[in-house]
Amino acid sequence: MAHDHDHHDHHHGDHDHDHPHGSALSPMDLRVRALESILVEKGYVDPAALDTLIETYATKVGPHNGARVVARAWVDPAFKARLLQDGSAAMRELDVGGRGGEHMVVVENTPEEHNVVVCTLCSCYPWPVLGLPPVWYKSPPYRSRAVIDPRGVLAEFGTVLPPETRIRVWDSTAELRYMVLPMRPPGTDHLDEAALAELVTRDAMIGTGLPLSAGQGDRA
Repeated sequence: MAHDHDHHDHHHGDHDHDHPHGSALSPMDLRVRALESILVEKGYVDPAALDTLIETYATKVGPHNGARVVARAWVDPAFKARLLQDGSAAMRELDVGGRGGEHMVVVENTPEEHNVVVCTLCSCYPWPVLGLPPVWYKSPPYRSRAVIDPRGVLAEFGTVLPPETRIRVWDSTAELRYMVLPMRPPGTDHLDEAALAELVTRDAMIGTGLPLSAGQGDRA
């Protein structure tokens, strides 16, 4: 579900916005940790298995899968067209997807329009594509203010867009999850697909950031 920058239907109240630095646990986080402790204590959950699962999404998946998808779209116009038409099917061509990423919609950034992804109701997020969600993605301030004042939120992330660029906010759900296809950075015509993937950040695929420049990638 898309929202124009002036849409106010999902107002959740006024909050101080401290997305990058918040360390206090939300009530939901506290409940999850309490439930996890009980399940481990009763022997229903193996802590080692849980750590392995988290490690997998944090390091082995991370944003790497999504970055590969973006890089392929940057170098292959036919793949890009398929990705924008049916994100899930195109991602399966690269063996990207799975539980939590079955129904993906990819929205393209252009000079005229910039896209931002949020989940206003909870924290729906395409784990198999982008790895673990950042803490701020689940925070009430981000979830409400991204809809109410997306330009201001982007500025707090250091992403300042030209005033003429329209901002659209996409509301992920359990059934439908969004990913942003960022614009390819200028001066990257000489880079191969693998080097391009290293320029694709997690925040760029959420829409709160931009890709790295040609000189910032490890192999650029």
